[in-house]
Amino acid sequence: MLEIKNISVDVSDEGDSREILKNVSLHVEEGKLVALTGPNGGGKSTLARVIAGITLPSSGSVLLDGEDITSLSVTERAEKGIGFAFQQPVRFRGLTVRDLLSISAGRDASDEMLCACLRDVGLCAQDYLEREVGAALSGGEIKRIEIATVLARGARLALFDEPEAGIDLWSFGNLIGVFERLKRTLHGSVLVITHQQRILEIADEIVVLAQGSVSMRGAAKDILPSLLGGDAPCRFCTHEPDERQRRNCQ
Repeated sequence: MLEIKNISVDVSDEGDSREILKNVSLHVEEGKLVALTGPNGGGKSTLARVIAGITLPSSGSVLLDGEDITSLSVTERAEKGIGFAFQQPVRFRGLTVRDLLSISAGRDASDEMLCACLRDVGLCAQDYLEREVGAALSGGEIKRIEIATVLARGARLALFDEPEAGIDLWSFGNLIGVFERLKRTLHGSVLVITHQQRILEIADEIVVLAQGSVSMRGAAKDILPSLLGGDAPCRFCTHEPDERQRRNCQ
């Protein structure tokens, strides 16, 4: 399915070069829900943007079904089945939910298909199809609508960057239900960046990214206990963190 080979990302800040990702390799199998976790600033969102084509790596390659897509644009990757849901979804004044889902589908979408996408994320089509994708929607509603756009697109690889960010507790409970349904009906693969234990618990695999490198990876049942317990100064880090890194790992 997806293979990340030796990805590095360097950024320059006022003449100083800094590595965000350091020789990261990762494989996401077909039909799996993989959770990517780790401390703030560890490179998780950067890796997701590299996969989506938003950020170009300094070195390394991205392969989808064995094809090297490293040089392809965001649009070209979307056409190959990669969908990306941002941490903070964009709101579109004047655009209805129906319009957004139809654009995401990339074809003439039937009402039945649009209703099914909304139903899968726990929203009633009758209440939402004609609503504007604007400020009137709550954080939980806009998150679920964005997930519905990924479903409408029929993404073979769906990327979610901290879908739990900025939503209330009630909406978070519904969001967990969405990912549980996604896992049951998975026709492709899902890579979700998250800090939430309830999402980590339903993942097939957990990958821990810290200080730009993969520090742990494996089946959720094997990795999760080590993240939730222990007396190590930093369970994410690959070496003893300094004080700034220690704060980020909290």
